[in-house]
Amino acid sequence: MVVGSEKKECGSRALFSFFYNFVVMKRIKEYFNMVVGWVRSYVSPVFIILLVASFVLWYLAKLSYTYTTEQNITINIDGEKVRVCCVIEGLGTNLLGYRLNGERNLRIPLKELKYRWSTDEETQGCIELNAQSLQDAIATRCSDIKIISIKGTIPAIPFPQEDK
Repeated sequence: MVVGSEKKECGSRALFSFFYNFVVMKRIKEYFNMVVGWVRSYVSPVFIILLVASFVLWYLAKLSYTYTTEQNITINIDGEKVRVCCVIEGLGTNLLGYRLNGERNLRIPLKELKYRWSTDEETQGCIELNAQSLQDAIATRCSDIKIISIKGTIPAIPFPQEDK
């Protein structure tokens, strides 16, 4: 019987919690309506619309400036995907487009890049890409922005095997 009474008590707590949340939400809605009524009595709706319009126009004007930021770019080098962080510079409208589209994916053949064989024991049999040649290859494919530098290290990738 003790077990049954515990279940009943737990159910009543849930019911109390539901009604308590309902009452709290009702009070929040009343306070919100009171604040909206107060704002409407002192601030014209036309003023609010014009304030929002001025903010949108100000933001669009700011997008015409040149900005510098970091952007992750995924590069497909002969089937091996490498993710690098680049410092890029460009107009705000172009950078916003890169941010909204997510990560940028580029396909670069290995023959366009300079590389050397890795001498590290952990990455033996892999190649290390030259950062400057990779930056130049990315820059030729992204003409609307300027690639300033590649931030961090470029991971070693296995040498691609030719299909026979």
